[in-house]
Amino acid sequence: MKIIIRSVNLGELLLTELPDLTDVSVRGDFWCYDNNLRSLEGAPTNISGSFWCDHNNLQSLKGAPTHVGSNYYCHNNNLQSLEGAPTHVDINFDCSDNNLQSLEGAPTYVGGDFWCSNNNLQSLEGAPIHVGGNFYCKNNRGIKITKEMIREVCNVKGRIYV
Repeated sequence: MKIIIRSVNLGELLLTELPDLTDVSVRGDFWCYDNNLRSLEGAPTNISGSFWCDHNNLQSLKGAPTHVGSNYYCHNNNLQSLEGAPTHVDINFDCSDNNLQSLEGAPTYVGGDFWCSNNNLQSLEGAPIHVGGNFYCKNNRGIKITKEMIREVCNVKGRIYV
């Protein structure tokens, strides 16, 4: 039986792991930013609002929510992979400032802006197919990424920043 909660704020609590919230459905936002999390195991699977897991020590998104209704912020971690991210994000998705070498596992649809700046990208493999806003891919420490490369793999409705 699912437990329904409006919003959950576990930000800035120095957590090293999440409590088991897999039976919880969050109707608002879920914050677990600025902790010492190494895993998202135990996270709710369904969040109607935004999901904030930025500024942790995450290496992957395994255990993350499979449905996020608004924004998904996983920037400023140690992510090696986006495996575990939802396939559809209604508004923004930010995976900048990580150690990503590819975008494999990224959502295929992002309704708003997509950020993947400040990573170690070796390719755009796994990039979203659709970005409804802007695509930010600046200061990549891997290969030189061009606007043309992004347009080849993604339908970007807004601007591209490289």
